[in-house]
Amino acid sequence: MFGKWQSITLWKRVLIGLVLGLVIGLAMRAGLGEATATEFANTAIKPFGDAFVRLIKMLIIPLISTTLVVGVTAMGDPKKLGTLGARTILMYLVTTFFAVSLGLLMGTLIQPGKGVDYEVAGAEAVDSVQGKIETADAAGGIVDRLLAIIPTNPVEALANGAVLPTIFFAILIGIGILVTGAVADPVKHFFEAAAEVVMRVTLMVMELAPYGVLALMAWVMATQGIEVIWNMGKLALALYLACGIQIFLVYGLLIVGCLLKLPLKQYFRGIADAQGVAFSTASSNATLPITISCAEKNLGVDKSVAGSVLPLGATINMDGTAIYLGIVALFAAQAGGLELTAVQYGMVALTATLVSIGAAGIPSAGLLLAATVLNVIGVGNEQAVLVIAFIFPFDRLLDMMRTTTNISGDVAVACAVAKWDGNLDEDVFRQDASV
Repeated sequence: MFGKWQSITLWKRVLIGLVLGLVIGLAMRAGLGEATATEFANTAIKPFGDAFVRLIKMLIIPLISTTLVVGVTAMGDPKKLGTLGARTILMYLVTTFFAVSLGLLMGTLIQPGKGVDYEVAGAEAVDSVQGKIETADAAGGIVDRLLAIIPTNPVEALANGAVLPTIFFAILIGIGILVTGAVADPVKHFFEAAAEVVMRVTLMVMELAPYGVLALMAWVMATQGIEVIWNMGKLALALYLACGIQIFLVYGLLIVGCLLKLPLKQYFRGIADAQGVAFSTASSNATLPITISCAEKNLGVDKSVAGSVLPLGATINMDGTAIYLGIVALFAAQAGGLELTAVQYGMVALTATLVSIGAAGIPSAGLLLAATVLNVIGVGNEQAVLVIAFIFPFDRLLDMMRTTTNISGDVAVACAVAKWDGNLDEDVFRQDASV
């Protein structure tokens, strides 16, 4: 029996876990009642999901710090790193432009805020959101975040799981090995061996994904129920449609199909494992080890590209967040009876793009940073908090789709950059997914 289960490809097992988790969670909520199901899910089910998330989070820093050093040394020339970085950032900005545009289009067509009274948000929810927004603001603006990339203490950055400082330091170590030459060969071989070991551990942890996903989905459904979608139906519909178009049209058809001339079927099969984990964990960083593994093993992206482009994408490429910010801005305007001008639409698009770049590492970042975008269209701070407090209880399932969109874009860009640099093994890409 176990052998048959293991013979099923991982992405299918993850999908089975998602469906079973949904059914189990809803059955618990219906059979035990909301209060009992919530208590049981929090105490007996959620810890299993949390354990899975902790396992994959455990691998993020070791994976980045080893694979990125190996990737830089594999280039043989530090100048190639600048070209790769410029192409990566440009691609991320282009996809974010499409994302914001889709968010505004869907918000305009579906009118998610029409007839909604967001002032019914309770005082407790408002106070909670106010505190979270202040915490998010305390993280600083874009300039502060850029300065924070340079770690004052690399060991502390590694210990705290700071992704961008780790990327910066790993790149410098890789360049240092290159310019040192043969004397640094022992250090180079150490990182190569360490990267291989960490990747093996990642594959071991990935085998637990179906069970972790089942636990997380059962917890969400038991504690919040399917009403989490129905109660915010039009907002959820606008987001899911926009994200679906972004994934299938922008990433799939435009980038993979037209730009790279690669088969769409293999792209989607290759990232299915990462998408399943992203949907359940709602965290790009937590999904990163699996995203890297899928890009390398299933799609033939070279380690030098996967180890640098994907960590950067998990930190700054937030297309799902950009879509969401545009929709939330229109939601607030429609609920408040505001008529937006063309200039305000443009300001929302620009602000959403900039805010999404600075959203990494903050829980429910897309929603908590929406206050900045709402201010652009004339929504005051108090009203912005009310809007966010109204949406916040339903944000988990919305965040799951945003994260799935984010990691799908990360892999599409990694494939593009890898092909342009001659670092994409198309034979691997075109074959069936290996995990």
